[in-house]
Amino acid sequence: MKVAIYGAGSLGTVLGAFISKANVEIDLINRNKEHVQILKQNGAKIIGHINFTQKVNALTVEEMDGKYDIIFLLTKQIDNENVVKMLKSHLNNDGVICTMQNGLPERLISSIIGEDNTYGCIIGWGARINQPGVVEVTSTPDTFEFTLGALTEKGRSKKHFNEIIKLLSLMGKVNVSENFIGDRFTKLLINSSFSGLSAVLGVPFGTVAKNRKSRLLVQYMIKEIINVAKAHNIKIEPIQGNDIVKFFDYSNKFKQKISYMLIPFAMRKHKKTNSGMLRDLLEGKKCEIDAINGVVSFYAKEVNIPSPINDLTIKLVHEIENQKRQPSLDNLKEYSIFNDFIN
Repeated sequence: MKVAIYGAGSLGTVLGAFISKANVEIDLINRNKEHVQILKQNGAKIIGHINFTQKVNALTVEEMDGKYDIIFLLTKQIDNENVVKMLKSHLNNDGVICTMQNGLPERLISSIIGEDNTYGCIIGWGARINQPGVVEVTSTPDTFEFTLGALTEKGRSKKHFNEIIKLLSLMGKVNVSENFIGDRFTKLLINSSFSGLSAVLGVPFGTVAKNRKSRLLVQYMIKEIINVAKAHNIKIEPIQGNDIVKFFDYSNKFKQKISYMLIPFAMRKHKKTNSGMLRDLLEGKKCEIDAINGVVSFYAKEVNIPSPINDLTIKLVHEIENQKRQPSLDNLKEYSIFNDFIN
């Protein structure tokens, strides 16, 4: 069994370190040559809510050799089509890609390598690279969970499925999903609201949840996504045992106040987490806004459901990408057109 993590940045380095710690061979592949070099020299140093250093087998993309049975995909989706086409040449005939990216990447990936060779996995924890070779886990260990599945019946082929479960179990709990698109929408709900606003406002999730105006925006963005999912007959699944729809699909002022009060508690285990999109923006890179919030807009337009706050967030992030503005809490004023929501 030959296994790789392609895009071993923050999350991939942590996962690879846990798997390597169990004496299981896995290649950690990354385009960042400095990060790879430090991993080769010093091992992966994991800090934050958990601390250890682990020797890992790190490779640059140019050093990839041979074919793999399982590739965990953790790159940004900016160039997904070309990346997956390249990875196809490194897959054995029955090899699979398990995408751990955000949004709904499985549709594109399966169109290139086949539905029965494509799995999706949702990660329930966060991490960030502090410096090459050093990754900080920003979520508490009790959030170390994975949700594994496929979008279609054909995609549940079970090729290497049990092996993937065993590998992920070396780090945390693995939940096998029978409603994976529902689980994807659950993660999309969190990413679109907290990650999207973290990118626009330049602050971690905890600040987004604490600030009065941004908390209201989170509340309304979540409601937008719930409405879109309902229109598509998609059942949003609970996350870490919590039924988000039950608390955030409010129908009166009392339930609305309750959901508003719950937001900081929902993010308490991830309050130090910064959006990966924010990190990209601060480094002058394009981010994944179209693969995250853009998915919500796409699904909303299909059923003529409005998603104005989500749509404005996409617009503001693109303006930051194009250097027309900076990530800042001052960007809250751009949402003033929704005065009924945030005043």
